[in-house]
This record gives sequence, C-alpha cells and structure tokens, in this order.
Amino acid sequence: MRKQYHFRPSPNGFYAWDVDRLVKLSSLLLPTSINFEQISELDEPYWFSSDETPSCRRIAEHFKLMLDADLQYPIIFCALGRLMDGMLRIAKALALGKKTILSVRFQETTEADFVDVQPDDLPY
Repeated sequence: MRKQYHFRPSPNGFYAWDVDRLVKLSSLLLPTSINFEQISELDEPYWFSSDETPSCRRIAEHFKLMLDADLQYPIIFCALGRLMDGMLRIAKALALGKKTILSVRFQETTEADFVDVQPDDLPY
C-alpha cells in the first residue's frame, strides 16, 4: 500500500498528517452514515492543484485507486468537518450509486505530523 498524507497549507509549505496515524487515532470513534451533500470537498478540485492539469492519464490513475478502495473503512473528518482521509472511497461509493458513506469525526483535530513541509520532502 502506498504511503499517504493529508495536506493543508501552512505559512511556509504544508501541514501534513500521516494517514496511517489518523486511521489509528480514529479507530476508537463511532462511525456514522452521512449523505454526500455533507461533503463539501466533492465540489472542489481535491486531487489536483491549480498548477496541475487533470489529464486523462492522471484521472485514470485515480480511477484505478478508486476501484481498489475498500468501503468498509469510514472516511475521516477533522473537528471542523473538513475531510482528512477517504476521497477515493467517497468517489467509489458515489459512482456505485450509494446514498451514504460511513464517517468518523475528531472532536479535536490532532496536531500535524509535519509543519512547513513540501510533499516531496516526506518519506514514502
């Protein structure tokens, strides 16, 4: 399995959370079903930054990952309701015609594992 991080902009780069750690920390939270309308990231350019072109090749790469996504695992939200992990599972469930998806939400957002980093500087 590929190493994954959740990124958010920081003053000098990005805050980065290790998704394996997020999964471990969220494993004690009670999953609940939510509607897709509650996921604002569905209508954002989530996988592609403004300087990236979502080419057919890049979309196909995400599609393959989406096909492999396991819907038994809940998606993860921070305390503010922003997605931290699970967009591939969301896309798969949506494409399959599901109406809801399992999710967990932290009461307090955990501190980032890395601060002011660039994605290419992280261990994979």
